[in-house]
Amino acid sequence: MQKYVCDICGYMYDPELGDPDNGIAPGTLFEDIPDDWLCPLCSVKKDDFSKTE
Repeated sequence: MQKYVCDICGYMYDPELGDPDNGIAPGTLFEDIPDDWLCPLCSVKKDDFSKTE
């Protein structure tokens, strides 16, 4: 599964872990996260995330 990193603070979204503290279940692909989800560390939108290599 593709991981994504926040361009602002470096937070790594790992789909295998999800973001359960913010309602995103483990196994949720980044593309399937609601558009109103924010980075749990710096509160930027999904547009400020990039695919990891």
